[in-house]
Amino acid sequence: MRCARSSGVEVRLERSIPAPALDAIRAPLLDAGAVLTDAPVLQPLGLLLDLAGEAMRSRLFVVSGEAGEEACLRPDFTVAVARQHFEGGGGAGRRRYEGKAFRVAPRGSDRAEEFLQLGVEAFETGDRVAADAEMAALAWASAVAGGREDLSLVLGDVSLFSAFVESLDLAPPLAARLTRSFAKPRQLKAELDGDVAAPTGEQSRIAALLAGLPEAEAASVLQELWSLAGIEPVGGRRPAEIARRLVEKADAAKAGRLDPAQADKVRAFLAVSDRPDAALSAIAALAGPKAEALNAVLDGWRARLAGMAQRGVALERATLAAAFGRAFGYYDGYLFEIRSASLGDERPVAAGGRYDGLPAKLGVATDTGAVGFMIRPARAYAGGGE
Repeated sequence: MRCARSSGVEVRLERSIPAPALDAIRAPLLDAGAVLTDAPVLQPLGLLLDLAGEAMRSRLFVVSGEAGEEACLRPDFTVAVARQHFEGGGGAGRRRYEGKAFRVAPRGSDRAEEFLQLGVEAFETGDRVAADAEMAALAWASAVAGGREDLSLVLGDVSLFSAFVESLDLAPPLAARLTRSFAKPRQLKAELDGDVAAPTGEQSRIAALLAGLPEAEAASVLQELWSLAGIEPVGGRRPAEIARRLVEKADAAKAGRLDPAQADKVRAFLAVSDRPDAALSAIAALAGPKAEALNAVLDGWRARLAGMAQRGVALERATLAAAFGRAFGYYDGYLFEIRSASLGDERPVAAGGRYDGLPAKLGVATDTGAVGFMIRPARAYAGGGE
């Protein structure tokens, strides 16, 4: 491991790996039918924060753009490649990438990681379950090619939680609020504990104004209110994030709270973590009275697992964890991480998932789905220390 300094910031560089090992790790990606592409290193900070949430700010390497606007070095390639794909005409297609990504290390904002990342992003209209299985299989084959013998696969699904909540037949505002909290552990805990605060005074009136508006329009209205009042927000939070929080609090006032039995059901769901087939059975057993959507998602998972097994994924090393999620908030379907026991859970070798809603958030109208994965070769390589 080497460190370098740029503009007073210590940059942590990965240990290089031998060319034959990199070639072996890269080889499965070459069979994905994807076009090799690149994406700008500088990405708009505001866009990434709106997509991934303000919690990501501490992990982003913030710099000044060419025109003085705030930008950041790409923390990964998914958003950058999706933007490039759709700005170039969009439609169905696959993109493969290979290049450096940059993140601030968890220890503090004066340190940053620079690392090589390979991956594939697929924008297609076909069988989405089959595409999910293929992406996981490509990532698994690539990770195994690095030579580690301690790999495992963790699976999850944002849409599985949503379908489970729907099965409970809650009031629609409460179900929507609970679903939104899945990627926010503190907010989810507050929901389960019945500790959800409602807005008061001016907050309540503003929230009522914003409620029902599309997210982008709500953020625009809030920005206009600030401008008229001569207010400059502080603390780094963006209009979209603040508007979202106000609307969520407004929903809390009219949606009520989970009763103890409902909260226990959700806790039991979140506690499910087992071999995939056993986990699916456990979730099915917890279903509420309105289980049609949940049953459809479970059937999709059985087909996905069958496709993964057919493509060589070692499902005996897989765990389906109902509470598993990713830090990047634009993922809205199945998720996975490939981990090495020697590296630990916080340093995945590969990761990916489905993000069908991202094109719309980028302002693109398309009927293509979106799924992909990335792998970090220095972590996959058995001789590496990363």
